[in-house]
Amino acid sequence: MASRDNEVQILGLTGARFVAFAILALVIILGPLVVYDVFLMRVYCLIIFACSWNLLLGYTGLMSFGHAAFFGTGAYLCGLAATRWGLPTELAILAGTASAGALGLIFGWIAIRRQGLYFAMITLALAQMTYFAAVQLPFTGGEDGIQAVPRGSLFGLDLASNTTLYWVMAAIVLSVVLFYNRIVHSPFGQVLRAIRNNPERARSLGYNVDRFKIASFTISAAMAGFAASMKTIVFGIATLDNISVAATTDVVLITLVGGIGTIFGPVVGSFIILSMEHFLAPYGPWVLLIEGAVFMLCVLLFRQGIVGEIQRHLKKPM
Repeated sequence: MASRDNEVQILGLTGARFVAFAILALVIILGPLVVYDVFLMRVYCLIIFACSWNLLLGYTGLMSFGHAAFFGTGAYLCGLAATRWGLPTELAILAGTASAGALGLIFGWIAIRRQGLYFAMITLALAQMTYFAAVQLPFTGGEDGIQAVPRGSLFGLDLASNTTLYWVMAAIVLSVVLFYNRIVHSPFGQVLRAIRNNPERARSLGYNVDRFKIASFTISAAMAGFAASMKTIVFGIATLDNISVAATTDVVLITLVGGIGTIFGPVVGSFIILSMEHFLAPYGPWVLLIEGAVFMLCVLLFRQGIVGEIQRHLKKPM
């Protein structure tokens, strides 16, 4: 019993977080019995993307309006590696993740020289430059994107079947949530929170604030690239939608609804927002109006997001 408690402590899952993770695992196991598995896989990709953005804002205090640049870069490089370079699925995903992380390192080095709104505007400008490059460069396919990306196999598992791919994605999203939780509750994560709360005090304690910010930015960008790579494998296409401002808007909305600075906020927000888009699709343009109304209600009634408010009432971190 003690060894099991130690394992849970090592993963950073204690109390309410452990219960929330168990509920997530149960939803993932039972989900295909209720909802189409491809839709759920899209949700899982967006959960990873939202976790990456939340790591940056919720735990480092950096408001990025350019996260679509990393998402789109990961999607394009994964698609390019799988279709034109002929790399296996594992290396294609690695190429998308690594390229997004490298771009995040460059963007972070440029952007952290400013704070607050100026930081956000710099990231937005860099993302728009990346979008322009994606439109102009020949290997991205322009408006058509990179199509017919093969699923291939992952560690010996043939991903041609939606069922097999679903359980691979289920294992991946659970692992990423655990990894994300571990980062946040590691000594590195504690320093990030100290920087978010009071960067000057963190600097006075001897921490290189800029270095930690760049590290957080790079990890966040790599996670976004990984999410996009998995999305490209699932749907077999990488398009301009992945690198447009709308992609950043979606992840901001998801995190705000779910709860900034919470572990499971991106999870809850992804399920809510994507379920609305999916099930309300027959209403056409009205979906945007309904999403706007839900967002306003969440801001007015759930100031800390849905998970944040639950956390506040339970007085237990989630």
